[in-house]
Amino acid sequence: MTRDEAEQVLAQAGQTTDEAFPLFEAALACAVHEDPERPLEPAREMAAAAVARLAGRLDRESPEEAIAEALAGDLRLNGDFLTYEDPDNADIIALADRRKGLPVLLGVMYLHAARGCQLPVNGVDFPGHFLLRIETGEGPMALDPFSEGRIVLPSELQRRALRAGLTPDYADRLDALMAPVSDRQVLIRLQNNIFARAQQRADWVRAERSALRRALLDPHDHRPWLDVAAAREGQGALAGALQALTRAQILDGGAATAARAARERVRLRLN
Repeated sequence: MTRDEAEQVLAQAGQTTDEAFPLFEAALACAVHEDPERPLEPAREMAAAAVARLAGRLDRESPEEAIAEALAGDLRLNGDFLTYEDPDNADIIALADRRKGLPVLLGVMYLHAARGCQLPVNGVDFPGHFLLRIETGEGPMALDPFSEGRIVLPSELQRRALRAGLTPDYADRLDALMAPVSDRQVLIRLQNNIFARAQQRADWVRAERSALRRALLDPHDHRPWLDVAAAREGQGALAGALQALTRAQILDGGAATAARAARERVRLRLN
């Protein structure tokens, strides 16, 4: 798969409904878009093994135990505590080799396995640390893919929420803390993560690619185009930045003020 072909896959994924969103294939296309010079078979084999291992355990274990044992135990997927900032921690092709990554990348594999076994698992856009929500006979439970899929108790969720800066009244609302998000939003969160790290390093080429992937995955959102513009401006590609800002304005009139100010600044630099 070439980078152009990866963009086509992402554009097609962007046109699907949330229910039909192809999470693993879109994540694979994101990784190819970042670095196309790698074989895809190891990642596909890992994904197939995740589904098979989980299916084999569900007959004798509870769903929450089975998914943790299959992904963290059998496949050895775990959080990267030592080199957390390594860009490979956000890349699903690299995950097949390293078996470690960021919470949201690991979550993609958990969700792929769950979808393959019809398990009711969803991502949770928890502040500062991505989690999973699994529906059980005792109610919803939170799982942490970064820590071997272990269960996160409500009291710990509340402590984490307070540490993340949420107000006490919000931190007490478990329904809000565990609100599920779509698979599309899970993958967009991963791309946001890549963008933020690239921006911190002033790696504007990587930042532009990650922002463009967000724009393809959610073609109705104007915000990725603002980030594309910022990344292009960082590279000195002012005409391209102006095009991205115009795209943002077209998509959402609510962005017009911010985009117009940015366009004017870039236009003056062009002159």
